[in-house]
Amino acid sequence: MNLGISILFKVPTSAETRLFSFMNPLAVEIWLYVMAAYVLVSITMFIVARFSPYEWHNPHPCDQENDLIENQFSLANSFWFTIGTLMQQGSDLNPKATSTRIVGGIWWFFTLIIISSYTANLAAFLTVERMITPIENAEDLAGQTEIAYGTLDSGSTMTFFRDSMIETYKKMWRFMENKKPSVFVSTYEEGIRRVLEGNYAFLMESTMLDYIVQRDCNLTQIGGLLDTKGYGIATPMGSPWRDKISLAILELQEKGEIQMLYNKWWKNPGDTCTRTEKGKESKANALGVSNIGGVFVVLLCGLAIAVMVAIFEFCYNSKRSTEMERRAVPAP
Repeated sequence: MNLGISILFKVPTSAETRLFSFMNPLAVEIWLYVMAAYVLVSITMFIVARFSPYEWHNPHPCDQENDLIENQFSLANSFWFTIGTLMQQGSDLNPKATSTRIVGGIWWFFTLIIISSYTANLAAFLTVERMITPIENAEDLAGQTEIAYGTLDSGSTMTFFRDSMIETYKKMWRFMENKKPSVFVSTYEEGIRRVLEGNYAFLMESTMLDYIVQRDCNLTQIGGLLDTKGYGIATPMGSPWRDKISLAILELQEKGEIQMLYNKWWKNPGDTCTRTEKGKESKANALGVSNIGGVFVVLLCGLAIAVMVAIFEFCYNSKRSTEMERRAVPAP
């Protein structure tokens, strides 16, 4: 016996697949940050390896008199080491110094988080059917102009919007009143036809809307009720039937007979369409800085520590070499 105004809309269609949809799990800025991190770590590995004396070695260990020393982390090898880790393939380059191992370890941790997050969200994107839902409530409808919307001409729904003092509904009324061609329809059938044609939402009473969507799987209700009201039975002033009818209606409600009648005439299985129950629309969202931004902070901190350790290794080795040279010089 209760009803309200609701929105009739065409069932949204599935989103078209795109060629580069595999990039959707991560936001654009995350992809850019990952590329920047790759370059930064590669250059840091190259510089730290140059600073650290423990990354320099004799390419001919059998010839101890050979003064030639090499560093395995050239600029090209540094980029190869980081890309191999990012792609989870590894490489034959193994850091030897503490500083370069810190760079490698923090980069491995970074790639572990990024790859795991990407894989998990990619699964969500591939398994969740995403639907294009341009509107979800009256506020969305009022906040756009691409989708037209209207009511039954000269009906109670039209009167509701015309006389409403709520700003959202006043805005919707101004749109409907000024929209050309007219968004008002003369019959429910015309309104349903315009909805099925697409790009049109029909505002109507929820009882009629519920009856329609139960019989046409191409139509659906958007949002909840815009207002609440109830049906009533008119009687003459002072009629003794008023209280009797009211009590009878209350008794039918308590026994559930009104709901049974509603289910019989509105939701009769032989007369309704079969819908696939999907519950509330599910959407997979791209991971942004707010989700995994912390791993970039950890990466920067790790690189800073590695640089400080490399400087310490360089200073320590220089001091030790100086002391060894002093001891090697014979006293006069």
